[in-house]
Amino acid sequence: MDEETRNKLTDVQARYAQVLMEKPNVVGVGIGLAKEGDDNSSEAALIVMVEKKVPLEELALEDVIPRMIEGVRVDVQETGGFEAL
Repeated sequence: MDEETRNKLTDVQARYAQVLMEKPNVVGVGIGLAKEGDDNSSEAALIVMVEKKVPLEELALEDVIPRMIEGVRVDVQETGGFEAL
């Protein structure tokens, strides 16, 4: 990922992380590569980590995570929960 892309992603992450973290099931927000199936793609994205993916039709409209924010791809990735060690 080039520096310009990383800077844009970091900026979008800083502005939207709190709002995204308030959505049910979200356990983290970061930047990285979007997934295509189980593999990383070459496309940089804002990564929204969820404990468990939920089908779109089961989510309330306000709980849906957008696919794009300010022209940046958003990729929802199931990670499970996190625990401090």
